Amino acid sequence: MLDRKLFLGFVRVHILYHASKGEIYGAWMMKELARHGYSLSPGTLYPILHEMERDGLLQSKKVVVNGKVRKVYRITEKGLKMLEMAKKRVKELFSEVME
Repeated sequence: MLDRKLFLGFVRVHILYHASKGEIYGAWMMKELARHGYSLSPGTLYPILHEMERDGLLQSKKVVVNGKVRKVYRITEKGLKMLEMAKKRVKELFSEVME
């Protein structure tokens, strides 16, 4: 349980990072996270995306792709500030842990 909570924090940083580079959507994000060794179900990822949107870190809009509605997310100004803070903390932690 503890490792899950720890890794979900890393997942949130990944989401902010990718959302800062362009629009993201759930299915793509699951594949991207899997590439980094995270195995998340839609039942785990989508509540995280919704929570991050409620917290003002992401904003969403609906777009039609191949006749289907897709919810895409982009980082907000608040999310960018949070990402910059997270980058500093990750860098500091990495340097301590890797000594």
